[in-house]
Amino acid sequence: AFLDLSGPNEIKGTWKGSTILPCVYVPVKDFVQQMLTWSVVHDQSPSTIFRRDGTGDHVFLSEYRDRISVPKDTPGNVSLHILNLEVSDRGTYTCQVTWRASNNSLIAKEITTKVEVVKVAATKPVIRVGELGLVVPAGARNSLTCVASGSPPISYRWFRSAPGGEALLLSRQAELAWGSLQPSDAGRYYCEAENR
Repeated sequence: AFLDLSGPNEIKGTWKGSTILPCVYVPVKDFVQQMLTWSVVHDQSPSTIFRRDGTGDHVFLSEYRDRISVPKDTPGNVSLHILNLEVSDRGTYTCQVTWRASNNSLIAKEITTKVEVVKVAATKPVIRVGELGLVVPAGARNSLTCVASGSPPISYRWFRSAPGGEALLLSRQAELAWGSLQPSDAGRYYCEAENR
């Protein structure tokens, strides 16, 4: 339909992650976007958090400063990008766009999106092996990478099995890399992934 906004009714974002609240329309030649506002209702009271008008972009609430943005170079895309989601960001967000027609009349449309913010435990990690695989000639470079998903930040720890069931902590990075592998590097390695 004519200048209709589209986007989902509900979005589940991951705590400490980022999300995009889609709000898009098909630009029409004789209608110029005059103003865009994004507002949110947390506990019954609505607050404007972002406005784009002839004077530029304005962020109104300090808790969103440096965490929200709206694309500038894609006509018809006025989606809200939120970084570093907090549980307090959950609520109902409204995207409202006002256009000016060639006869100077104004048209406004809006859509709402409900946002939930969930804490997601780190998944069981997966180990990605370097391009040489698990059987490597002495002197070669290789790596193992620990990969997990969940609410960031995710911390990693690499261990190597030692005699007597002991585990030696080798690294606190996602990647365990060797510049020149030696026969003494052969063994059983494992990683742990953890988040808050």
